[in-house]
Amino acid sequence: MTGNVAHGRTRLDGIWLPLITPFKDGELDEAALTALVRHYVKSPIDGLILAATTGESLTLDPEETERLVALTAATAVGRLPLYLGLSGSDTRKLMKTLAHTREWPVSGYLITCPYYTRPSQEGLRQHFTALAEHSDKPIILYNIPYRTGVNMANETLFRLAELDAVVGVKDCCANQAQTFDLLRGRPPGFAVMTGEDALFLSAVAHGADGGILASAHVDPAAFAETHGALLAGDRPRALRLWSELVDVVGLLFAEPSPAPIKYWLWREGLLPSPEVRLPMTTVSDALAARITEMIECRSRRTAVAARA
Repeated sequence: MTGNVAHGRTRLDGIWLPLITPFKDGELDEAALTALVRHYVKSPIDGLILAATTGESLTLDPEETERLVALTAATAVGRLPLYLGLSGSDTRKLMKTLAHTREWPVSGYLITCPYYTRPSQEGLRQHFTALAEHSDKPIILYNIPYRTGVNMANETLFRLAELDAVVGVKDCCANQAQTFDLLRGRPPGFAVMTGEDALFLSAVAHGADGGILASAHVDPAAFAETHGALLAGDRPRALRLWSELVDVVGLLFAEPSPAPIKYWLWREGLLPSPEVRLPMTTVSDALAARITEMIECRSRRTAVAARA
């Protein structure tokens, strides 16, 4: 089962969801959050990431983050592993955050490379080593250079993978050659989860363990089926499933995430509001129309399939 501990490492695979954070009139919408967690707990996803980029973490107050975690854990009641997203460019502050959240009901952490400061590879190694030594929970590294301004080299990743607390990486390096070398050279037990939704099929086909995918908010079952087909060696079926998902992924990233995801969930009745916090803005009228059309098209196809 995903999330179990073996030899000091947490197994990570399948489809993990970086959960959006519902807002209503500027406040954390606790009722909507509870309903959303109940919905996804019943779906074939393997874990939740809370307060990460898709969850608009940089706009959350510390008290909101703590409440978000507590409500999610109380609703999920242990049925899914929960990881907490952390980011920052001050190693000392992140060490304090790890200490502060030690008793929180999370299974581990997803920690982004330091942003803006652009440390050296040795700086990255020492940063994450310090965090790993101060955490009694597993850590997933998050390499996303087009947001942080620094790319963690595979050599640095491999050295960090030697640490017991470091169990895997969310790979958003956006360089397929680097990803392939990562998959080829990683040590046994070190999980590679793609965070590039559009490259999910390719990443898993080349050996990634799964994905941490914002797009899976929309149709987690289809993503799980695609993953299962690839693991079973049924590439034609995986391609058929992916052909029905790839346009959805494109729409959900046509404007800054998570606004399109929230709009989609709102149109489908899973959210009472598509509200985001500044500097994020709601989707444009043009994209709203395209999302509505896609939802209606998928609904018609489902109805036709049910009658067949």
